[in-house]
Amino acid sequence: MASSETTARSLILASTSPYRRELLERLRLPFSVAAPGVDETPVPGEAPEDLALRLALAKARAVSQARPGALVIGSDQVATVDGAPIGKPGGFEQALAQLQAMRGRTVFFHTAVAVDDGRRPATAVVSTRCMLRELSDRALRAYLHAERPYDTAGSAKAEALGIALMERIECDDPTALIGLPLIALTRLLAGFGMDPLDALEEPRA
Repeated sequence: MASSETTARSLILASTSPYRRELLERLRLPFSVAAPGVDETPVPGEAPEDLALRLALAKARAVSQARPGALVIGSDQVATVDGAPIGKPGGFEQALAQLQAMRGRTVFFHTAVAVDDGRRPATAVVSTRCMLRELSDRALRAYLHAERPYDTAGSAKAEALGIALMERIECDDPTALIGLPLIALTRLLAGFGMDPLDALEEPRA
């Protein structure tokens, strides 16, 4: 059972992503959000998993230092094809080029999460393997006009119509692909005495 200290501790999501905020809301824990303001420039030669983990830790630590005593969640995701990173497209033409390069191929999404109490951060990295369908340019253009996924790495929102782009998805944590691995996060939070199920109240008889 969580102690009164950990139950009263504030929980902060170090992210401005609406997708991560919506995912964290599933755990029914009260939390606030804060922009971490972290430089996300990759280090030359850095592996995708290492980049995602480094940025998740940096985001959590940046907010943790500004909010002593809080429990802070940071997360980052790096998508790759053949080991080369794929960023957020930002617009239609870039997104179309991404999807054309990805169709019929395997894309890896490496999602890292870090929980920091200002003393001892805990981390996890979850990798998702996505096989994309061999789709026509017409289908890809129609998808982009319908979904407009220009703020999503790889231009594929699997939580929405982007699931139709997929041939197969392999992962131990279905929420990792959306941007915040909740199974891993629940385990990390429990290690700090903040298990979402412990926070629930049983109904009165």
